[in-house]
Amino acid sequence: MSGTIAKSDRLTCALSRAARELDLRRGEFDLAVNLGLIRTVPDKGGGGRRVARAEIDRLRAEDGFPDALRERVATAGTNEGAKLMDVTPTRFTNLARFGLLVPVRFYLNRYRTVVWLYLAEELRQFAAEESNARLLTGRTPAEVREGLKAGVDRRPRNWRGRHIGFLLRQAGDDPWAHAAAVACLLDPAGVAEVVEDPYERAHLNRCRPRLPAHGAPGSPAAELAETLMTASEPEEVAWFRADLAHTMETARRRHPAPRPAPEQPPQQAPAPTSAPTSAPEPVAAPAADRPASPDGTPSHGLLGWLRRRGRRPDG
Repeated sequence: MSGTIAKSDRLTCALSRAARELDLRRGEFDLAVNLGLIRTVPDKGGGGRRVARAEIDRLRAEDGFPDALRERVATAGTNEGAKLMDVTPTRFTNLARFGLLVPVRFYLNRYRTVVWLYLAEELRQFAAEESNARLLTGRTPAEVREGLKAGVDRRPRNWRGRHIGFLLRQAGDDPWAHAAAVACLLDPAGVAEVVEDPYERAHLNRCRPRLPAHGAPGSPAAELAETLMTASEPEEVAWFRADLAHTMETARRRHPAPRPAPEQPPQQAPAPTSAPTSAPEPVAAPAADRPASPDGTPSHGLLGWLRRRGRRPDG
């Protein structure tokens, strides 16, 4: 067993070590994994994901390493993004709220305000597209103004849509991992309506991927983040539920959820033979077999014998 572990350590390494060897901060590394820039493999010992040494060597051999890799995972907030696109922060926010700019990450600042982050590379590409020029200069298009006036904010939904893509990429062709990825973005009550079997729901929870943590469990920040990470719009919820139901059918056929072994009925031991509660009554011998008294009359048991002994001979 130890030889197998040592061999695995030579061929792969933990995520934290891979991040150091690729000269990336952990947040940058995680984002690179989500984007598919760094391929991971499952840990044969059941310890999560690892990175193959060959993958690290491939990335280190690319031109411009490590700056080129860092550039591909660089993110920008509202102010930085507005500068990259040469627009005002207000226009940038309006484009993002309307759903034209898709966030890749978010965090909560100390005031519990949601700060959305976008891929810098995507922002530059958006600004370079000629078809987007009317969105960046002049009067904001009417459809955008009307949507914003109605309170549209598609940033949370766009983040969820992007994040489910990350999770499904990591799930591969495992239907249980696929179903668990979809279920983690649904309300638990909604999951229970689609997956009624409690053993299947328990197995989904065991396969559940780790979502970004924001604050201590149960804290206001964590509750706000959970709200943002849970599907809420009717069309979005319907899509997730339909995908969950479809994937569960495949998962059941390929590998049913584990269940406890059925209980065997207790074996009844044979009833012990009860000991007699009292001594059996003596059976009187037939009259012919009874000993005769000295006077020739048949004996009538012990009582009769005692009576006879008490008789005195006639004087």
